[in-house]
Amino acid sequence: MPNPSVGAIIVYQDSIIGSGHTQSFGLAHAEAQAIQSVQDKRHLSGSKLYVSLEPCSHYGKTPPCTELIIDSGIRHVIVGCVDPNPSVNGAGIQHLRDNGLTVEVGTLKEECEMLNKRFFTFQKKKRPYIILKWAQSQDGYMDRDRGKNEKGINWITNERTKELTHSWRAAEMALLVGFKTAMNDNPKLTVRAASGEHPTRIVIDKKGELADDLELFNGEAPTIVFTENPSTTYRNAQACIIDFKRLLNEINSFLYAKGILSLIVEGGAKTLSLYLDSNIWDESRVLTGNATFGTGLNAPRVPFEPTHNEDHFGDKISYYYNV
Repeated sequence: MPNPSVGAIIVYQDSIIGSGHTQSFGLAHAEAQAIQSVQDKRHLSGSKLYVSLEPCSHYGKTPPCTELIIDSGIRHVIVGCVDPNPSVNGAGIQHLRDNGLTVEVGTLKEECEMLNKRFFTFQKKKRPYIILKWAQSQDGYMDRDRGKNEKGINWITNERTKELTHSWRAAEMALLVGFKTAMNDNPKLTVRAASGEHPTRIVIDKKGELADDLELFNGEAPTIVFTENPSTTYRNAQACIIDFKRLLNEINSFLYAKGILSLIVEGGAKTLSLYLDSNIWDESRVLTGNATFGTGLNAPRVPFEPTHNEDHFGDKISYYYNV
């Protein structure tokens, strides 16, 4: 499982003398980097350590950060928020206090928790942080009316917005679509218009009817198919047999067990509405383009006003947070 996002600075006489931040799994934590970056270690005993998340007190890929802090000589630590991981969850703070350090907790707490919203959701709700994303026309449609067996994507937003949405993909661990989106749009669900790694691709195929020649099965990214058909196999993909009566809970439990902290749901309308109606989601990003369809597939509706809107090269993006 990826490390949470953590930042740390060391302040001596109102000047920052050391800093660190989360790196790849297994590398030094933010606190260790900050301590190592201080050129004159004699200043540490008179310094304050500011860290966005509670320092760990257990052995993992690296030694406990609490021991490094204690050994460094730092005597005052300011912690943004408590780590919800059961392996920590207050133990790091208590260990520092037990060793005579002054520890303040809760400075910029909300901002620090927002920084780690994926990690906090994963730890507290035992599921990924779920982002619903769709594009809709000016008149509220996700897609045009399709003729019999009509395939292909009906684009709504512009190319610059496509670059943005691909950067969103690169920022999350997994991406999910439903059966109709896979069949009608034949998407690759990869990061092409931006830089970054491909997320794990996930598709729902209840009856096991997806064609083997779909782009989803091109082998470019890990792919998981949720189905109830035990005899189904897929090219370059893992079939996961689940109980569709508990569809979202089954998917969330599987992704939690796989250590997947975040998921973008890109549609279509039926799949998105399933998450909205079940109230199993954390954030929605709704893109409204300049296209007008007149008639077509109605876009889902979030049952409250957006937190904020922004313009992106003529397209409107509305952000909703389900808190």
